[in-house]
Amino acid sequence: MVYTLSVRRRWAMGASIAALALIVGACATLGRATFKEPVVSLKEFTITGLGISGGSVDVVLSIYNPNRFALDASRMTYRVDVDSVQLGNGELDSRFTVNSGDSSTVRLPVKFTYAGLGAAGRSLISAGTVNYRVRGDFTVGTPLGSFSRPYDRTGRYSSVAGKGR
Repeated sequence: MVYTLSVRRRWAMGASIAALALIVGACATLGRATFKEPVVSLKEFTITGLGISGGSVDVVLSIYNPNRFALDASRMTYRVDVDSVQLGNGELDSRFTVNSGDSSTVRLPVKFTYAGLGAAGRSLISAGTVNYRVRGDFTVGTPLGSFSRPYDRTGRYSSVAGKGR
């Protein structure tokens, strides 16, 4: 009789743990399915240094959160291309939060070399605009769990208006 109760308790405990794991897994899957990708766009960039072989710029991204909950980002990777030439890439480990239905700006330091950026620079100087692409991924904490999601945005930056499109 004692042996039977012990076996039943173990079986009940194992079944409870399995059910809990299934529920947690289902919530995480549901969370990823209902998560809307943040809208990332280039807001501005400022040259912060120039040297013989290259320089550095601060790229400012605007991040819009279309979700019904705040996004608590713990990490963000990025790659910035200008006229299909890689300007720079990196990783931001500073936490930032974007409230529901709101936008936040993130400043990314980017080092670059002059090689390959000549056409993009000429386009910006002559026409005042340049095509850009920014991509990477966010690691965000939500009420539904923590996970990483990619982002990828192209647009046209205008130095005349001072805003990306």
